[in-house]
Amino acid sequence: MPTSLALVSSSATWPAPLSDRALDAVVEVPGSKSITNRALVLAAISDGSSLITRPLHSRDTTLMAQALRSLGIGGSDVPDPDSHVRGWRVDPRPMHGPTTIDCGLAGTVMRFVPPLAAFAHGPVTFDGDERARQRPMAPIIESLRALGVIVEDEGRGCLPFIVNARGGAAGGTVTLDASASSQFVSALLLVGSQFDDGVTVQHRGGPMPSLPHIDMTVQMLRRRGVHVEADTSDPTRASWHVASGPVRALDVAIEPDLSNAAPFLAAAAVAGGSVSVAAWPDTTTQAGDAFPALLTAMGASVTRHDGSLTVTGTGELHGIDADMREVGELVPTLAAVAALADSPTTITGVAHLRGHETDRLAALVSEIKALGGKAEQLDDGLRIAPAPLHGGIWHTYNDHRMATAGAIIGLRVGGVEVEDVETTAKTLPGFTSLWQAMLDGATPASAEMDTPTA
Repeated sequence: MPTSLALVSSSATWPAPLSDRALDAVVEVPGSKSITNRALVLAAISDGSSLITRPLHSRDTTLMAQALRSLGIGGSDVPDPDSHVRGWRVDPRPMHGPTTIDCGLAGTVMRFVPPLAAFAHGPVTFDGDERARQRPMAPIIESLRALGVIVEDEGRGCLPFIVNARGGAAGGTVTLDASASSQFVSALLLVGSQFDDGVTVQHRGGPMPSLPHIDMTVQMLRRRGVHVEADTSDPTRASWHVASGPVRALDVAIEPDLSNAAPFLAAAAVAGGSVSVAAWPDTTTQAGDAFPALLTAMGASVTRHDGSLTVTGTGELHGIDADMREVGELVPTLAAVAALADSPTTITGVAHLRGHETDRLAALVSEIKALGGKAEQLDDGLRIAPAPLHGGIWHTYNDHRMATAGAIIGLRVGGVEVEDVETTAKTLPGFTSLWQAMLDGATPASAEMDTPTA
């Protein structure tokens, strides 16, 4: 793990717009990255063709689609008459190497695809961006070996490495420490039914973060007829069992990405006025569903009507104490709101954020302090206290959630310049257009990338 932050080498900055009036906007947020990439993996191993409608088109999902195509999975674009977002049809085919998978900086690609590749024939090489080579991968590599898969990593425990696939493996029981990322568990569960003996995954270690993401994986498996047993009563000794068997093909419509909706809802709390997010699901396993309650605790109000969720704020914000172990991806957004509050905020349970796209705890402290704020790292979180803020460059460290955090602060602090705002294309392409449209009160079509699919 690096001991210092690596700044993006870029002179390009985006002047974060200052809000000069109360907001009044409806925002259409593109589909969930987490659900889209899980749906792609499951479609690749299903017993027939699957149609994915309203998927997210972003760098992370494009990398996943390209990974499936590199392995030999078939697919095509499908016009969606009910949406301007084109869908994807995925057709399972025998997977093969030799091939190289570009993981970029996508955790779902670097963690979910190696277990999938174990069912190909031939060598499959995995690599990614420079920062991706620093993200922890040892639990996946060691687990695959324990299940009978040959992996060559020269002892690194991270990218790059090679999966020497032989068309499958015995499977069985594997014990790992998933306290650094719930993706280690989801990666094995997603393809567990394809092992000869299924798979039992046992977590032994510190309290596991982001449990809603594993719940999402389990729910998606069960909807496709896969038998899954789960015991998460003890977050330090949780276990899951996936029985061997077929994965039923299933056509799915992807929910809006609620974590990507969070900055827009935060905008209402910070700038005042109301922002509504359309098509907010009634029930969901997405971590972003927890964000409205956090804003309520900080002084905003939340209402629901005709399928939309609306946050209304006055700009007056109060600090809170929040254990965010299960919803760590929301921390940069909440930290930005906290930097504008009138009392301290303490965030705990998120030590694992040091291993994300960047060390998010160090990055948030550095950037808040650079604008005059008061922030410090805790062993497992952050403490942010009130202080007058001023303009300056907000570095993003190739991290999409750092970029949107800077935009939130810029609503109230003049002169904030967000470096490399285009890093938001990782999960939310067209972010700056959506942000400006929110300020203008318009409702633009959700942006998407014109990129190849599986």
